[in-house]
Amino acid sequence: MHDNPILWSPSEARAAASAMHRFMQRHGHDGYDALYRWSIESPEDFWPSLADFTGVHFHSAPERILADPSSIMKAGWFEGATLNYAEHLLGGTGDRDAIVFVGEQGARRTMSHDELRDAVAAVAAGLRRAGVRAGDRVAGFVPNCPEAVVAMLAATSVGAVWSSCSPDFGVSGVVDRFGQIEPRVLFTADGYFYNGKRHDSLATARAIAAAVPSIEHTVVFDFTDADPDIDA
Repeated sequence: MHDNPILWSPSEARAAASAMHRFMQRHGHDGYDALYRWSIESPEDFWPSLADFTGVHFHSAPERILADPSSIMKAGWFEGATLNYAEHLLGGTGDRDAIVFVGEQGARRTMSHDELRDAVAAVAAGLRRAGVRAGDRVAGFVPNCPEAVVAMLAATSVGAVWSSCSPDFGVSGVVDRFGQIEPRVLFTADGYFYNGKRHDSLATARAIAAAVPSIEHTVVFDFTDADPDIDA
C-alpha cells in the first residue's frame, strides 16, 4: 500500500499570500499542522478567533462557543449569537461586479456591489411597507437571475425566512412546498427560458397565489417580457 500522492502544493510565495497564512501568523502558528491541532484541541478559542478574523459581525454575542463537544449531533455552536446573513453578503462596495448573469438566450447583465446594495435596500423597504417582519416567510417562484438574489437578500435583511422553487415546478408541487410555510409575499418572474423556448409563469403564479391563502402580495418582475401583463 502506498501513501496518497500529493496532487498539488502551492509555491511558498502563494502560500505566504493566503488568508490562512495571515491567520496563522496572527495567532503564532508556524504551519498547517499546528493550526489543525489548535482547532481540535481548543475549539472554544479557535472558532471565535476565526469568526473575528473573517469579519463575522454578531448582533448578539454568543453565550458559549461549543455546548457539547462530545456529540456531533448536539454540539451547539455559538449558542445565543445572532447575526444577519444579508449584512455579510452585502459588505462589498464600489463598482466591482457583485453579480454576473448570463441567460440561456445569451443576455448578459452585471450588477455592481453598489447597485446590488441599492436594489436590496429598495426591495427591503417595500417588504417593510407591506408589513413583513422578522420571522415572516417570503417565497420565490423564480428562475436563476439577479432579481432572485435581490429578493432573497431583501427578505433575509429584514429577518424573514426565504424559500424558493424553480418555475418549472407544477402548481401542486409549489403549493405543497409553500403551503407548509405560509408566506406573506410571493415573488415571481413573468416567465423563463428553457431549451430555447419561452415559458409563461404568470398563469402558474396566479394559481399558486389563489391556493395559498397566506399570500397577501405578489411581486412580478419582468424577465422574458419588458412589459408583462399583470392585470390578473
